[in-house]
Amino acid sequence: MKTIKGPALFLAQFAGDAAPFNSWDSITKWAADCGYVGVQVPSWDARLIDLDKAASSKTYCDELTGIAAANGVQITELSTHLQGQLVAVHPAYDTQFDGFAAPAVRANPKARAEWAVDQVKKALTASRNLGLTEHATFSGALAWPYLYPWPQRPAGLVEEAFDELARRWLPLLNHAEDCGVDVAYEIHPGEDLHDGVTFEMFLDRVKGHKRANMLYDPSHYVLQCLDYLDHIDIYHERIKMFHVKDAEFNPTGRQGVYGGFQSWVNRAGRFRSPGDGQVDFGSIFSKLTQHDFSGWAVVEWECCLKHPEDGAREGAIFIRDHIIRVAERSFDDFAGSAVDAKANRKMLGIK
Repeated sequence: MKTIKGPALFLAQFAGDAAPFNSWDSITKWAADCGYVGVQVPSWDARLIDLDKAASSKTYCDELTGIAAANGVQITELSTHLQGQLVAVHPAYDTQFDGFAAPAVRANPKARAEWAVDQVKKALTASRNLGLTEHATFSGALAWPYLYPWPQRPAGLVEEAFDELARRWLPLLNHAEDCGVDVAYEIHPGEDLHDGVTFEMFLDRVKGHKRANMLYDPSHYVLQCLDYLDHIDIYHERIKMFHVKDAEFNPTGRQGVYGGFQSWVNRAGRFRSPGDGQVDFGSIFSKLTQHDFSGWAVVEWECCLKHPEDGAREGAIFIRDHIIRVAERSFDDFAGSAVDAKANRKMLGIK
C-alpha cells in the first residue's frame, strides 16, 4: 500500500489582486505558512502562471518549481477547469460561459471551442515540462440541459451528445498520452460526466483510453445522494486525483436535490469546509489507501459560511490528521513462523 501525499491546496479560490494572493511567490509562501506542502495551480490565472511560456519553455517551468520549492511547496497538478468547460458548451450556456474565454473569442462558439482545446493542449504540455503526471479538468457539457427526462428526450439525443464529446476530447487524450499525463475529469454536476454511469458512457466512446480518468470529489456525490464509498471500490483504478471538499444535504418538506433556485446558504445541499459537513472522510482516506491511491489530497475550499483563510488553515490540519501512514508489516507478524513446506503438507493431510 501507499501513503497519500499532502496536504495540498487548490489555489483557484484564493488568487486575487491583493497581496499575498496576487503573485506566484507570495501565494506559495502563504500556502506553506498555512501548513501545505503542495499547491494545485489554475492554469487560466496569469497572476500565478503564464501558460504559453509554461508550454514552450522548460526553463520557465524550472523557475516556477524553484520558487515554489524555496517557499516550501511543490506543484501537484495544473488545472484547466474553466478551459475544459469550454471544449463543449450547449448554446443555452453560451452567454454564461463566455466570460471564461479570452476576449478575442467571446460570442463566437466555434472560435471559443478551438481556443479551449488549444488551452488544454498547452496545459498538458506544460504539465510534462513541470514533471507532473496528472492534470485536472472539466469535460464540458452538451447534454446537461436535458438531464431531467421531461419533456421526453428524443431517441438518440444523449448518444449523439456523448459521441460528439468523445470526438472533441480524443485528440486531447492522445496528446496527454504523448505527454505522459493522465487527464482527471472532475465528476461534477453541470458536466456531462457527472456520475459513474456518464463517465462509463464517455469511456466507452474513447475506447477505454488509459489517459481518461477521474478527479474524485465526494462533495458532489453527497449532493446527488450517490454512494461515494462504493464509487471508490468501483472506479479506484481510474481515480487519479482527490479534492478534499465537504458538503451537507439536509432536505426538507420544501426542497431537496434541486434546491429551489436558492442561494448556496439556503439550499438543502451546501458545500462546507472540510470537517464541517457530512462527508465521512475517515472512510474515504481508508478506502483510497486500501486501493493504493498514490496521489495528493488537495483541499478545494468552497464553503457557504466560513471565511476562506480560516478554511485553508483548518484544511491543512484536517488532511494531515486523516492521511494514513501505511504499515510496513502486518500487525500479527509477531505470531508468524517461517515457511516450512513439509509441515504445511502435513497440516493439510497431504503425503
